[in-house]
Amino acid sequence: MSNAILEEENLSTRISDDQLQGEFNYSQAEKIFKKMLNMGLIDEVEFNKITELNREIFSPILVKIMPCNR
Repeated sequence: MSNAILEEENLSTRISDDQLQGEFNYSQAEKIFKKMLNMGLIDEVEFNKITELNREIFSPILVKIMPCNR
């Protein structure tokens, strides 16, 4: 492959600062809600609903490989 093609592919796979911040925010929110689930403050149904909402709000890039239920 030529350098121009490699550079073009690289540009399309870079993560923006906003995307990176969204990944971090999503991860932090999931940790908090997982603790709440483990403490019995929320049940699994609520946890799964919150997880879906968090995925919509934060739009994590890796959501395609993340399991839906915990």
